[in-house]
Amino acid sequence: MRSFILRRLATSVPVVLGVVTLVFALIHLVPGDPVDAMLGESALPAQREELRHALGLDRPILVQYAHFLGGLVRGDLGTSFRRATPVTALLAQRYPATAQLTLAAMAVATLVALPLGVLAALRARTWIDHGSSAAALFGVSVPNFWLGPMLILVFAIRLDWLPVSGRDGLANLVLPAITLGLGLAGILTRMTRSSLLETLGEDYIRTAKAKGLGPAVIVWKHAMRNALIPIVTLMALQFGALLAGSVITETIFSWPGVGKLLLEGIRTRDYPVVQGVVLSIALTYVAVNLLTDLLYAWVNPSIRFGGRS
Repeated sequence: MRSFILRRLATSVPVVLGVVTLVFALIHLVPGDPVDAMLGESALPAQREELRHALGLDRPILVQYAHFLGGLVRGDLGTSFRRATPVTALLAQRYPATAQLTLAAMAVATLVALPLGVLAALRARTWIDHGSSAAALFGVSVPNFWLGPMLILVFAIRLDWLPVSGRDGLANLVLPAITLGLGLAGILTRMTRSSLLETLGEDYIRTAKAKGLGPAVIVWKHAMRNALIPIVTLMALQFGALLAGSVITETIFSWPGVGKLLLEGIRTRDYPVVQGVVLSIALTYVAVNLLTDLLYAWVNPSIRFGGRS
């Protein structure tokens, strides 16, 4: 187990480094100057040069990149250009909000998808199956930037049941979590249905039926244990998609997370903030995938890590 974890961590380092390098290059190549964004067009040339020197933007790009990597080794992600605050402090303030929203969206998707997918598999090719397929297609097809405002118009403005924006309590979490989790619910519903249908056709399920075991025991104790493997894998892969999708959702609902911080950093060309947020998302994605591999042993003890790459 220990060798497996170390091997996965070793292979994750180049991935994270590649992501950070790509973001560093792209953010410096995108048109726009953080100095212009901070001082405006009316600033004097001397003021521009002074600020550029203070921010270290007058140094060659490779020198800036080496300085950034050196900071990563020390755990220093730099200082925000606009806020004059360490990026690590900004992430510490904003990341809990994004983690809360992402986990809530994952909970919404799981609570909707697993029962609906199981029901569709057990009632395959019936109106229940067709209805779940239509609901799943709706969830996948509806974009966040449309669903979020529609939920606000109905439940916040017309019915006045839930708050529009902010993060003042659990009520503020409902609409953003539904907006972010509905698309994943559609994907998980289809995966749960197909995975469970395949598992129910296995020989050991027919043997369990021949022994007289009840339907609930067959489905939840035997079939779902193996059917959960691809479902857990998909949930781990979609976790990164939820983090990326939080950029739009957090902006719509003024949710104070790293997604909103990333958008603000891109708009103002705040290089350290953009690099720090992307790095945090990449590290989270790697950690979740590693945790998923470890969960395989719990879901299906027959898996042995020694044979996995």
